[in-house]
Amino acid sequence: MLKRLRLKFVLINMTIVTILLCVILGLVLHFTRADLESKSIGMMQSIAAQPFQLGAPDQRGEEVRLPFFTLQLGPDGELMATGGGYYDLSDDEFLDGLIRRTAGSSKRLGVLEEYGLRYYRSDNPVTPCLVFADISSEQATLEGLFHTCLLIGLAGFGAFLWVSVMLSKWAVRPVERAWQQQRQFVAAASHELKTPLTVITTNAQLLREPDYGPEQKERFLSSIQTMSRQMGALIRQMLELARADSVEQRAVFARVELSRLVEQAVLPFEPVFFEAGLGLETHVDKGIAVQGGAEQLGQVVDILLDNARKYARPGGMTWVTLERKGRGRCLLTVADQGEPIPQEALGHLFERFYRADPARSRTGSFGLGLSIAQTIVAQHRGRIWAESQGGVNRFLVELRTTGVAEKSE
Repeated sequence: MLKRLRLKFVLINMTIVTILLCVILGLVLHFTRADLESKSIGMMQSIAAQPFQLGAPDQRGEEVRLPFFTLQLGPDGELMATGGGYYDLSDDEFLDGLIRRTAGSSKRLGVLEEYGLRYYRSDNPVTPCLVFADISSEQATLEGLFHTCLLIGLAGFGAFLWVSVMLSKWAVRPVERAWQQQRQFVAAASHELKTPLTVITTNAQLLREPDYGPEQKERFLSSIQTMSRQMGALIRQMLELARADSVEQRAVFARVELSRLVEQAVLPFEPVFFEAGLGLETHVDKGIAVQGGAEQLGQVVDILLDNARKYARPGGMTWVTLERKGRGRCLLTVADQGEPIPQEALGHLFERFYRADPARSRTGSFGLGLSIAQTIVAQHRGRIWAESQGGVNRFLVELRTTGVAEKSE
């Protein structure tokens, strides 16, 4: 599919480039031909307007000068005199043939291809004359220009073809990444759903067996319920991730008092941390506001706090801070005392279904929470990253502020 997409991209580009090259080079040839013809005809008309100065072509001003000769005719069309000095005009038979050819034409201006001449007939009743100009240099110029345009066109086509191929790789790269991520997402989601589905199927089959007593069947039912809840939690997170991926969320962005939002988000977690034997401290600067969605930003805080609760060491502390950072920025930090995260894993924590420790799946984690948080933060034009140092794991979110909000009461 990606190869076909790249091929289509290249074909569309090259079709446009080919049309443009043909139009541009065709216009160059057309206007050059028209300019040469115009100058040649202008010269011939200028000569025909001064029939008594035919023998002095060097005194004709600044117009273009081409090899030419003139034939002055009598009242009956007979040859009276010649002039021009560029040709041998001693062949009367040749000159009579030219006079007959031009006299038989209804056009005052034309081209005699077999002679390589352009003619102009002056119908002055007193001194009619014919002016002939050589067009061999004009034809040679156009032929040379045509060959030059052809070479330029071929070279330009080859250059644009190479550029289009390179651009197709660059343009398709995001699609390729998205396609690869989708394949990985489907594979990982299938893997995550496979285990609880297998447990449910096995326990359901065992329930149908008459060899097991009520207590064992109760245990089978409990396993089915546990796995069903686990599958439900996974599906909910996948739906949340799909919703977070939607760019339509930006349309509902408004002014959010982040300071108050963080304080309110921490409150439900205080008894949870207390019951788990974990410490929780909060330090929030007042009056910090951002432009965004309150629900989505609250979800980011919930994800980071839930992550800290799951992976903090027994009796460990968790710190939540929100502070201003420079001008127009704020920094949200959720840090916990837990098992150090390997440096090589820090860059992968926000990938979908990624878990630095596979055993963490036992805690109910599917590796989607941080990915959801990253998507939301990216939609808010912020950035999120992780650090691990000195036995403390930190997750940091940097957002743009939108001025001073009212202080929470």
